[in-house]
Amino acid sequence: KRQNPHGLAVSMAGAKMGDRLLHVGCAHGGRLGAIAAKVGLSGRAAAAVPDQASADRVRKGGAEAGVLVDVDIAPPTRLPYEPNAFDLVVADDSGGLFATLRPDDRAAAVREIVRVLRPGGRVVMIGAGPRAGIGALLSRAPEAPPFVSSGEAVRALEADGFRSARIIGEREGLAFVEAIKPRDAARREA
Repeated sequence: KRQNPHGLAVSMAGAKMGDRLLHVGCAHGGRLGAIAAKVGLSGRAAAAVPDQASADRVRKGGAEAGVLVDVDIAPPTRLPYEPNAFDLVVADDSGGLFATLRPDDRAAAVREIVRVLRPGGRVVMIGAGPRAGIGALLSRAPEAPPFVSSGEAVRALEADGFRSARIIGEREGLAFVEAIKPRDAARREA
């Protein structure tokens, strides 16, 4: 685990050589860099982040992983990319980016992910997992359920036409949801 602290996130994201990857949000630069490294020289890695601190994390994580990541500072509700530009979108909510959005802004962010993802492409949302073990027992204040692990992310993705939206795992304090943009989405958007 110490040799590859981001192995779980890398395997859950499923990025592969040649993919066009967009990472929305960045709570952990090392995790982003590890995922981005999988696209290789024949792929493209980009990140859309809400602020300069997140952009700095992306640049540092990319540099440590030895990969070039194009960084754009933009809200998740207005992604600065062409339609169908990416094969894979990794939406990072582990820092609460999506969970803290108002419901209508969250829906707009999901619509933007749909817009920039190619038909047949995948979205993987990474969020904080529910507290378990002694941490849950010692916690005094009840916390709101995390967006990804609570099932809200699945419902939000399905509401905007994603297929096969499901929680694919909860481990190491993280939760993962994936969904597929329908291949016939281009015909419906036209």
